[in-house]
Amino acid sequence: MRAGVALPIFLMTAFGLTPAACGPRPDTAPVPALSARASDGAVETCLPAGYDLVELEGLKAEEFAIADDAARQVFARAIVGCLASSDPGLRDSIAFEALSHMLRQRQLSDDTMRALLVDLEAGLHADDPTGVAAPFAALALSEVARADRVKAYLSVDERARLLEIARTYVIGVKDYRGFDADEGWRHGVAHGADLLMQLALNPEVDRDGMATIRDAVGAQVAPAVHFYVYGESERLARPILFIAARGAFSEGEWSQWLTDVCGPGELGTWEVAFASQKGLARRHNVTAFLDALYVNVRLGSDRADDVLLAGIEACLRGMP
Repeated sequence: MRAGVALPIFLMTAFGLTPAACGPRPDTAPVPALSARASDGAVETCLPAGYDLVELEGLKAEEFAIADDAARQVFARAIVGCLASSDPGLRDSIAFEALSHMLRQRQLSDDTMRALLVDLEAGLHADDPTGVAAPFAALALSEVARADRVKAYLSVDERARLLEIARTYVIGVKDYRGFDADEGWRHGVAHGADLLMQLALNPEVDRDGMATIRDAVGAQVAPAVHFYVYGESERLARPILFIAARGAFSEGEWSQWLTDVCGPGELGTWEVAFASQKGLARRHNVTAFLDALYVNVRLGSDRADDVLLAGIEACLRGMP
């Protein structure tokens, strides 16, 4: 499942994409693994030592099989640099897919996975003229978080640090670009939501942690004067649905949160929503988020997330 195609949660279950197997996949456009920009002689300074572009494509064809364990650990950390590549084939189809595969196949040591956490956090704050480094660092961090969810390896303090990294990143996203035919995906909000989703699914994350995740989602439900068009609202809904299913908050608590997040906000009243781009953007984004929640709660088979219904329906009734 590609991250650019946002299936509702209930459809994930219907297709066998259970939480243990439905983690985020790369936002890949239908481009070759290495596009013309990477293969026409352009210099890629991120390439791991001992590899050129052709060898990396061959490694991908072999499902990133590196028999020597020590070499595999070194490669995993080295390929992180290519998450910031301006070439979508190298960034998406090689760097991210290599990390995702190795993490999901448990081919990396605990020490390497901990080191990736540090390396990827740095990627969130790197000099990023093209705007791709931080979103793909966040997406790779979602795989690091998934590995800890499937089989814990982080300490309590390290997991709390990862939660704070995720919260800070998601709240701080200001670049809302999605897909570009030449440059591929950025999708910062969606990738941040994927990271929050993996943390929301982790049984080691407690009620306070889930409140942190919930409020980070709330900060990006309706950014000022920007219309979500790349499935961001569906992606933001996922961690909320999984938190609700865990029973951490009461119906009243959810209703209050939804009232705060999905109300008119700075507009003061929904009656003025149609008089400005800011109002139209808020109405569009709030409606998309509520619709994503409502469809999943109503059509899904898990009754635990019904705790959201009263708040969702009250918000929808209040929309103009």
